[in-house]
Order: sequence, then structure tokens, then C-alpha cells
Amino acid sequence: MKSPASDPRSLLDALRAGTALPDLPADKVEAARALAREGHVATPAEVEALPEPLAAAVLEASVLAGQPALAEALSASSVKPLAKLAKKALYRLRSRGVAVAEAPRAAPTESPAPAPASDALPALASIITGRGERALVLGRAIRGGGIEVVQALLTDEHGVIQLQLGEKGRGAWRRVIKEGLEQGGTMELPVDEAAALLAEAAGLNLRTHTPFPEGLDVALRHFGVQPQLEPTTLPAPEPDDVRRSREGDLLHETAEMAAWLPPEPVVKRLLAKLDEVVVSPLALSDVQRQDQLQSAVASVAQDFFSPDMARRYALRLWRMADFFERTERAREADVARGEARRLFHGADQPFSRFAERLFEKVVGLVAAAGARAETATQRAPGAREPTASAEAAPSQERRSPGGLILP
Repeated sequence: MKSPASDPRSLLDALRAGTALPDLPADKVEAARALAREGHVATPAEVEALPEPLAAAVLEASVLAGQPALAEALSASSVKPLAKLAKKALYRLRSRGVAVAEAPRAAPTESPAPAPASDALPALASIITGRGERALVLGRAIRGGGIEVVQALLTDEHGVIQLQLGEKGRGAWRRVIKEGLEQGGTMELPVDEAAALLAEAAGLNLRTHTPFPEGLDVALRHFGVQPQLEPTTLPAPEPDDVRRSREGDLLHETAEMAAWLPPEPVVKRLLAKLDEVVVSPLALSDVQRQDQLQSAVASVAQDFFSPDMARRYALRLWRMADFFERTERAREADVARGEARRLFHGADQPFSRFAERLFEKVVGLVAAAGARAETATQRAPGAREPTASAEAAPSQERRSPGGLILP
């Protein structure tokens, strides 16, 4: 069995529970117990005086409490292992939406020391797909001048589902980064941020009891992270998020999210409801039928976005907002974050335009397929030409709030 000292969260729990920790100095343990109490705010000097495992546990307490001050201060600590832990803590806090102060930049000197090769290596992250999947590529310099490369496929349902661990030369590594960026749909990240995403996904493996793919434990250890045990949370909605939510359909106009559609079983459910309206024996006018079609879309969308599903899509939008911001699309980033906050915290009035548009696109695709089939039939040998009266008939089209022409 692992010692609690091997994991900051386990050690924090042991400190708060009063569990004996014979492997650590008794006086330091008692000092750490006092600093780890909920509601207590430790000073950087107090934490620096502790052995590294106890310092990490106290830092973990501040992260769980959503308090960035301690990590901000320790990120500039002269105790290098502690400074590294603090920087990772700051990234976790940022991911949860906690406002974190920017680290002050050191003034340049005439002969700056070169950064370690491992610090200079970038990482790649793909965008999130409509199925909640993304890829990560991380590199770490190893002895002999090579690069240890981790390629991982993550999902927001199970965590890390595929992982490859290998080695490449520096030239091959540079080509991986260059080609990945040229293909589009990817962004370059500092390796610490990419490692934190890997740790977040590994935590989901544990919570969903999904086995680690071979090499994941090695990759986590080599990049200095541990599985994130607590689920990622988002900040509460802001007053202006209702306005942002009304613009949520514009996200589907981006090249990256145009292909987002509901899962196939839900699409089939929607099509069945639409069929019920179309073949209804009731004598409905065109306007009434179109109203019922729109109601069917709204009903299926609202049923699909249960609290759990809404939170899943909220995190997808939060990650996409980061991508939009890095690609200098401030409006899309702003709308995505607003929709994310509202979805995560269950704000459903007004209902998300992003969510409605996700289902309206299905109707649009069905209508387009029907139009293509009708055109093909008309062009078939022996097909009758449209009459002049049919060509001159006024359009009875009806549009959804997002501009979708409904059948």
C-alpha cells in the first residue's frame, strides 16, 4: 500500500484526520496539521519551512479551497521543487476559472542562462470534437539528445483511452510540431499545461473505473503530475452571460464546431419525433406543422441536456473558448465561456441557443438530403418538368430563431 506521503491529496486527508505519519518529522507534521485546517491561510514562509511532501499537502489545501494567493507567492520561491508545484497549482486554479495574477517577469540580464531543454519543448493539443475527444502530444528531453514523446487520446467520458510512449530525434520532433500546427485544429501549449490536461483526464479514468492504457502511469511520472482526483469546476455565471447565451448559435458557424452534432441515438429519437409530426392524421396548416416541428426540436434538445450532459458540454465549450482566444477570436471565446458557465450551473432560462442549434442542424441536414433526393428524381429519365404555376408558387418557408429553414 502506498504511503499517504506519496500523494498530496491523501497526505492532506491524513493531516486533517489526525492520522499518524511516522515517516515524517513529528514537529513538522504538527505544524502542517495546523496549516492544513480548513479556513486557515498559510504564509509562504510557513510552507517553505516544511518538508516537500507536507508543503505539497498544504498547497493542495489552498487549491481545493480555490485560494490562489499561496500558490502565487510560492511560484517565485527559491525552493525550486516548491515553486514548480506552485506553478502547477496555479494552472489547476485557472482551469477551474479562478482568477490568478500573472507572474512578474524577471528583468533580462546581459548573459541570461539558457533554459533547460525540457522547458523549451512545446506541446500540442487538438481542439475538442463534438464527441468530446481530443489529442495531446508532449515531449521531454532525455539523455543522449533524444525526445521522449507521449501521444494520447482523451475523452471527456472515460479519460485517457489510448496512449503511445516512444522516442524521436529532435529533428523528427520539430516536424511533428510543425506539421501538427499546419494541419489546423491544434494549438501549441506549454508542456506544463499539457501535462495538467493529461492529469485531469487520468483522474477521470479513476472516477469512471476506466483502466489506464499501458504507459500512462509512466507518462504521468515522467512529466511530474498525478491524476486530478477532483472534477474540474467552472465559475458561476456572470450577469452578461444571458446576452452571450442568445448568441450561442454563432459557435456552430465556426469551422471547428460546424460538424458538432448530437449522438446518433439522440438523432434517431429526434427524427422519430419529426416523423410523428409529418405523418400526423390531424389536419394541420403549414404554420401549425412547422410550429410542431420546432417544438419537437426544442423538446428533444431540452431532454438531452440533463444536468450531467450540460456540464459535459460546458467543459467542452470552456476548452473551445481557450482555443478561440489563442486564435484571436475574442467574440467566439466570450460567447463560449458565457454558455459554458450557464450550462455548467444549470441556468436554463432562456434555454441555450448553442444547445438548440446543435439539434436544428440535424433538421437542416435532413431537409437538404430531401431536397437533393427530389432534384435527382426530377432529373431522372421520364420525369415531368415543373409547371409554371409550381415555379411561381410563393415560398411558405419558416425559419427558427437561428435562421434555420424548417421543412
